[in-house]
Amino acid sequence: MQKNIDIQPANRIGTVEEYYFSIKLKELEQLRKAGKPIINLGIGNPDLPPAPEVLQELNKQSSEDNTHGYQSYVGIPELREAMSNWYNKHYGVAIDSNREVLPLMGSKEGIMHITLAFVNPGDSVLVPNPGYPTYASASKIAEANLIYYDLDENNQWLPNLEKLETMDLSQVKLMWLNYPNMPTGANASSEFFKKVIAFGKKHNIVIINDNPYSFILNDAPQSIMQVEGAKDIAIELNSLSKSHNMAGWRIGMAVSNPEFIQYILRIKSNMDSGMFKPLQLAAAKALALDDTWYTKVNNEYKKRRVLVHEIMDLLACQYDLEQTGMFIWARIPDKYKDSGELADEILYGCDVFITPGFIFGNKGQRYIRISLCTNETTLQEAKQRIKALKN
Repeated sequence: MQKNIDIQPANRIGTVEEYYFSIKLKELEQLRKAGKPIINLGIGNPDLPPAPEVLQELNKQSSEDNTHGYQSYVGIPELREAMSNWYNKHYGVAIDSNREVLPLMGSKEGIMHITLAFVNPGDSVLVPNPGYPTYASASKIAEANLIYYDLDENNQWLPNLEKLETMDLSQVKLMWLNYPNMPTGANASSEFFKKVIAFGKKHNIVIINDNPYSFILNDAPQSIMQVEGAKDIAIELNSLSKSHNMAGWRIGMAVSNPEFIQYILRIKSNMDSGMFKPLQLAAAKALALDDTWYTKVNNEYKKRRVLVHEIMDLLACQYDLEQTGMFIWARIPDKYKDSGELADEILYGCDVFITPGFIFGNKGQRYIRISLCTNETTLQEAKQRIKALKN
């Protein structure tokens, strides 16, 4: 007689759900299999390749006999030095390549490393709404209490620090920031960064700025580390995913003071066995590219942005022309009950997927997001389908 088996997952599984895009991509694949010519305008997945010299370096190093073994948990010196030089060149921030930067296998993974390094069960974490869902899910996995702080277009999508000051912050360990912001495209001023660093020091809250978009359609890349004394209380995540078209390579970095870097390393070194050396050497090559690389990429995004604005106009959505990053964030018309209704109308009415803003929090209910990671020909096709539906 077979014994009944009842295996229950950990309690934390009940606190998180499968990532929205993981679920939606499976649905889009099923629609394609059913013969639907789906156009995906939802995900920020760069469709352009890395620079040719970066690919050449990867191919060259992959052909060597001695590059296929385990690598250091802290990354090879060449990569750390390239990251340090990149921060100095583009942000004017001096980073000790041996003690103040830690290469990561993707900055998304770094969100989890940082959370586990600083947060005990029952601690609190400040999370933006709307905001990147991984900040919340990592906090839930760590069994933290989430305190959502609202971002509002009437406040330039910045946290209201005065309002936060009225709250009990005694149990808060981390505050997540993301500027240039995703999904809203808002930028932060140096004055705001100064205020939030002072806020973190006053309340003993580690301030983390997730900064992967600063080179996309942004004339003045910024780092929170430009603020004097920021390293004392802040961590910055950065990435080659968006700025260098290397999303699938999974190469990011954490920058902070040596003590914080060591905390993160203790978690990271128990979760991976180092990064493939040719990837690291090619990434170092990417970080050494001159400004013509960023100009070339941004010129392409500028052309696409015009078409996305035209799509938003067809949808009667309102948007800020000054947005940065690789998305356009727009307020939907009042006739729709929420962003999901509009997104479904476009998906099932003309086979075009756009991202409903509710996935970023309830403050995104009245917004949609369209990615610039689609070529002009496909954007034109999406535009014509939507135009036909609306007419």
